[in-house]
Amino acid sequence: MKEASFYEKREDHKVHCYLCRQHCIVTPGKRGLCGVRENREGTLYTLVYELPCATHVDPIEKKPLFHFFPGSRAFSIATAGCNFHCLHCQNHDISQMPRQECIIPGEKMTVSEVVADALRTECKSISYTYTEPTIFYEYAFDIARLAREKGIYNNFVTNGYIEDEPLRTIRPYLDAANIDLKGFDEAFYRKVCKAELPKVLDTIKAYRKMDIWIELTTLIIPGHNDNEEALRAIARFIVNELGPQVPWHVSAFYPTYKLLDTPRTSPKTLERARAIGIEEGLRYVYEGNIPGSDGEHTYCYSCKKIVIKRYGYSILEYNIKNASCIYCGAVIDGVGL
Repeated sequence: MKEASFYEKREDHKVHCYLCRQHCIVTPGKRGLCGVRENREGTLYTLVYELPCATHVDPIEKKPLFHFFPGSRAFSIATAGCNFHCLHCQNHDISQMPRQECIIPGEKMTVSEVVADALRTECKSISYTYTEPTIFYEYAFDIARLAREKGIYNNFVTNGYIEDEPLRTIRPYLDAANIDLKGFDEAFYRKVCKAELPKVLDTIKAYRKMDIWIELTTLIIPGHNDNEEALRAIARFIVNELGPQVPWHVSAFYPTYKLLDTPRTSPKTLERARAIGIEEGLRYVYEGNIPGSDGEHTYCYSCKKIVIKRYGYSILEYNIKNASCIYCGAVIDGVGL
């Protein structure tokens, strides 16, 4: 165990955790909503420090991050737990286990071992992913700091609920993030994710303000968040609040966890969502979870030619030189292009 960061002690040995925007008040012997931060006699501890439940070497495109060192590999790591309870969680077996079964799976792996493995496997970055990196913040922070010393970049794949102070603290070591914007309806967020939309939007804007490279992902769930008005509202939020250069990934849903009776997302729905994003002024909109789609490619926003051609997570053509389109010279937004 390790004492947690970003909490305050209260009377009667209660603690107030403000690592994320849930702001749990945790009584002695209990845990926060994430299931992995426990109050022991008035001190809050993280129960997952150096205890990952998943490690893997992934293509960076799997995150998905399409404008962050394209074609590179990311050493991916996660611990159990999550501060959301999404009904469609694709990793519910590890994200919800601490809360539902009071079990915290994992095997000991020190900070230095993580960084050593990233170096050994020639990964350009370390990706804190699969569950929610905020809930294993102390572990992620220590890894990210050492990784930076070794010349390795860091990125979060996140639900966008971290508080401003923790984000500012890790900012010197955090280079990019893919943030889920799961919908644009408050009722949807409360019902399906057990969270609040305005707080997610505040977090996304905080990332942008701190000049961390961000890409957003919306998993389009038929009958829940797929209406055109909501999709157009997301695109307008990105353009107006973040900038047209921020990529938007619209991904196909498949039935899982507690949404087994919901149908898969059709390719036509993703095509329409992508068209909406482009109509609203976004430079880069991608279709995910449907390999072979034309929406997998990066197009130059100036001359409209393909500058990165993809199939799934593989890059087939790379027509960028010095971060610019080889055809017309327009600068293609991103990091490490």
